[in-house]
Amino acid sequence: MEKARLRVQQFRQREQSILDAALALLLEQGEDKVTVELIAATVDIGKGTIYKHFTSKSEIYIRLMFDDLHQLKSQMQEAIEKAASGSDYTAPAKVYFSNRMSDPVRARLFQRLEERLIASGDEVEKLEELSAMREAVLQQLNSFFADRIEAGQLNDVSPYYYNLTYWALTHGAVELFHNSNLTRGVEDMDGLIKFIMEVGVNIGLGPKN
Repeated sequence: MEKARLRVQQFRQREQSILDAALALLLEQGEDKVTVELIAATVDIGKGTIYKHFTSKSEIYIRLMFDDLHQLKSQMQEAIEKAASGSDYTAPAKVYFSNRMSDPVRARLFQRLEERLIASGDEVEKLEELSAMREAVLQQLNSFFADRIEAGQLNDVSPYYYNLTYWALTHGAVELFHNSNLTRGVEDMDGLIKFIMEVGVNIGLGPKN
């Protein structure tokens, strides 16, 4: 029994090492240059061992995207509970903007990976599952916005206005980060991203705040 438990633990640790290496390589070199062989060499395992965990690079991509969304969903739930307790009404907004804007290179990577999977027709069911998870996070936020609107803590508009404004700000900030023409005169890009995040966190604050 102990040996079996140890094998499972080692399997999971190796799988996480593969994911960590794949993400680091993708961020550094881009998806066009990263191969299964390169990931295997980085982890110091054989190529065949990769396929004991993942059937293809597409499966690695989708797993990375799932892990990122799982993290956001978990953090969002904690933040909503924190806001409900009255300790920090802006906690969910801070989590959302931090997750989506603190690393624009990673955010852009995940956009490209999803576009590639959609174009290739790979992992269709998993993409649908990913979409359903995003909808669940959306509903979490909508309920949070509705409660704050009812309490007079946010301007009285449709909760979807806030969700869509959040989306527009985060995606716009990622595009801005990668547009050297628009940001040619910006000396402190990190400061600009933080400023945009602060604007987002404070959107729609009512008079009670």
